[in-house]
Amino acid sequence: MEQTAMTSEGNVLSREPMLSVRQLVKRFGGLTAVNKVDMDVYPGEVVGLVGDNAAGKSTLIKCIAGVHQPEEGEIYFEGRRVHFSHPIEARDAHIETIYQDLALAGNLNVGANIFMGREIKKPFLGGLVKVLDEEFMLQESRKLLEQLKIHIPDFTQEIETLSGGQRQAVAIARAVYWKAKLMIMDEPTNNLGVVEQRQVLDLVRELKSQGVPVILISHTLPDVFAVTDRIVVMHRGRKVTDKKTSETDSQEIVQYMVGALDDNRVDA
Repeated sequence: MEQTAMTSEGNVLSREPMLSVRQLVKRFGGLTAVNKVDMDVYPGEVVGLVGDNAAGKSTLIKCIAGVHQPEEGEIYFEGRRVHFSHPIEARDAHIETIYQDLALAGNLNVGANIFMGREIKKPFLGGLVKVLDEEFMLQESRKLLEQLKIHIPDFTQEIETLSGGQRQAVAIARAVYWKAKLMIMDEPTNNLGVVEQRQVLDLVRELKSQGVPVILISHTLPDVFAVTDRIVVMHRGRKVTDKKTSETDSQEIVQYMVGALDDNRVDA
């Protein structure tokens, strides 16, 4: 599994991948949604995972994130073989997945969302009971978002009142706070305005600068080319190519997406 990888800036990455997927297979009845897929992701690397609808990319990341259990193949994380039977197990291993619905509670504020399920409590009534330490959670959230250069005027306002980009930023910030070692992002710029798209892409770059690898699923190829080091293309459940972003272009990637090109085709 060892090989040298480089970022788009030319920096040498660790020779040991953070994540390795080997010959992964996932079936739903008679449909093979993921068919013998191999993929590596290195520390500090952004990998674009692209493909047309039903290509298998969402199923692949759900296998990595513990939502689905593959029938065949192996997943290695930080050099050891893992099997996640539930998304909580993947999160406990510091694999954070941000889906399009973001899994945020609209009626709670920023701090409550960042600490949701991991709330901080403090003693009350002389230690007889414990209550939520809302002040601490808000302070920590404010420091974190400042560190990530995310501007939210009022941290006490409900999440549902924030813009789409701000909500996306809170979801990313939550993963960062809980020390994500791998970030998987499913269409993070979908339905966002141009300015907010740029803000989310800046957050991806910030994660990369901190050494956090990112798998970026997106139909928006300009976004993929703007931030990724490599692009993996899937078509009908198979990985058809894995290319350095600097060595390809949108036209070629589209050809792989529609099945016109396939590096792994076995001719009869």
